[in-house]
Amino acid sequence: MPPLNRSHWRDAYIYASDDRSTVLGGLWVAEGLTNANLYSMLQIFCLFTDTFDLYDSCEQLVERDGQPLKPGDYYIVTAGSITVTDEVTQIRTPSLPSGTRVASFTDAVRQRDRRCVITGRQARLAHLGGWDTFETTHIFPLAYEQQWLHSNYGDWITIPPAKVSDGTINSVQNGILLGSNIRCFFDAYKLAIDPDDNYKIVCFAPDAGDFKISGRHLDQTFLDNPHRPVDQVLRWHFRQAVLVNMRGA
Repeated sequence: MPPLNRSHWRDAYIYASDDRSTVLGGLWVAEGLTNANLYSMLQIFCLFTDTFDLYDSCEQLVERDGQPLKPGDYYIVTAGSITVTDEVTQIRTPSLPSGTRVASFTDAVRQRDRRCVITGRQARLAHLGGWDTFETTHIFPLAYEQQWLHSNYGDWITIPPAKVSDGTINSVQNGILLGSNIRCFFDAYKLAIDPDDNYKIVCFAPDAGDFKISGRHLDQTFLDNPHRPVDQVLRWHFRQAVLVNMRGA
């Protein structure tokens, strides 16, 4: 099956001001997205050699502020150059081997979270072993463990599994408990958590928006837990979501 063309549901488009016929990227404007969010996401999939500003289709400056982002066309104005990054993304597909799951990872994530971290839905039958509508999810995919090792991402982890042989990728700090349906959207990068905007939940596709979670923030109880996912893995996942959904035409 060919990859999903995510440009079909966009309602905001990015251009260079001196080339208004070439789409550099775009997105679906979900609830909770702000002008400042657009500026920060642009810096993920575009490389700039100088400072830049955004203008809307009415030639008005778009401030770097918390005002709600609106659908429409946006134009980058800069004295430097703009290059759309060719950074390779780590797409999760059913054809990829999932790696070796370890029971300690599942147990640690379940006991820490006991609810879908994104929707807040409680695992009410957890005390009876009723986890069937919840999924323990690796934030950095287990299928890419070799890249994890090659890039020394294990250095992000401060709480490794009790068994060294389980590998740092199976740390509770790389895990999150999600409802089974939410896990599908998370794995597909249709939603992500932005740790640099107070852990805001960002939806990148209209079907993810159906859950009315876009623009919410993770609750403070979860964030105060010293065993929670480290910011680096959340930031990595958010970066992948931006690249997959926003880059290019």
